[in-house]
Amino acid sequence: MCQRAHGAAFVTWVGVPLEHFSLTQGETSVRWYASSDDSRRGFCDLCGSSLFFRSERWPGELHVVRANIPGEIDRAPDGNAYSESRVSWARTDEIEDPSTT
Repeated sequence: MCQRAHGAAFVTWVGVPLEHFSLTQGETSVRWYASSDDSRRGFCDLCGSSLFFRSERWPGELHVVRANIPGEIDRAPDGNAYSESRVSWARTDEIEDPSTT
């Protein structure tokens, strides 16, 4: 679903505990779409940019599209999710898949 939603081989998310997240502007422009029974995607209704992801798979977390966070952040990617559905031409073996450990 991420591949289709983003038009890319994969997307990098930054998981944030819901209690540590606040949207300081543009809140009225966020629309939520139920992309599956247990997941919702937030996007900007002005420009269509993908912004957020919430799922019962990660309760209490909001995932923010990394490309939408300007500048550096205090963490690096540390795992792959849904790697069983990855495209064959994109290498993701540089990051260990937590589902296999």
